Amino acid sequence: METSIFSVAVIILLLSGFFDLISWKFNIPAIIVAVAAWIVSMYNRLITLAYRAKEALSDIDVQLKRRYDLIPNLVEAVKGYAKHESQAFENVTKARAAAISGGANASLHDKAVNENMLSGALKSLFAVAEAYPELKANTNFMELQRELSDTENKIQASRRFYNSNVMELNSKIDMFPTNVIAGVFHFKKMEFFDLDETPAQREPVQVKF
Repeated sequence: METSIFSVAVIILLLSGFFDLISWKFNIPAIIVAVAAWIVSMYNRLITLAYRAKEALSDIDVQLKRRYDLIPNLVEAVKGYAKHESQAFENVTKARAAAISGGANASLHDKAVNENMLSGALKSLFAVAEAYPELKANTNFMELQRELSDTENKIQASRRFYNSNVMELNSKIDMFPTNVIAGVFHFKKMEFFDLDETPAQREPVQVKF
């Protein structure tokens, strides 16, 4: 936005004949300064978008770790009332292990696939819990629900913020004239944190009964 305003201002000055009123020995340095300022403005915008995206990605990782830490306690709470539901516990444990093992080396797509599998396993676990009224009324279980719900909402918010910044960054890398600056300074497109999901899968894990 700042770059567009600056560019329009320079064009208006050129068309208005502003530079014709000034000696050419002053015009040339003025034009050089204007172009340099324009380049700096575009470069700074690209840097800002990249930093914002990285910051949002860090926030996502923090919230994902928080979710990983909550899951074992959640499984143990359900086990206390539904010990025979071993398949649901095993699915959650395996999905959690797969998500953690991906770590920082996994692509964002692979990480998102693992997280989606974990969300599916958690939904199955909460479906099991619905059959046990005493479990749903358990204070510890209710607190874990609240914390998980809060974490899921923060993951979704950070993910949306990350993707919006990546979209703008990638668009500027593609579009003239910022693509010239992006090429000179070796800016690279960033990967979206998205999945080909069904509408139901796009929703955070629901933990309310």
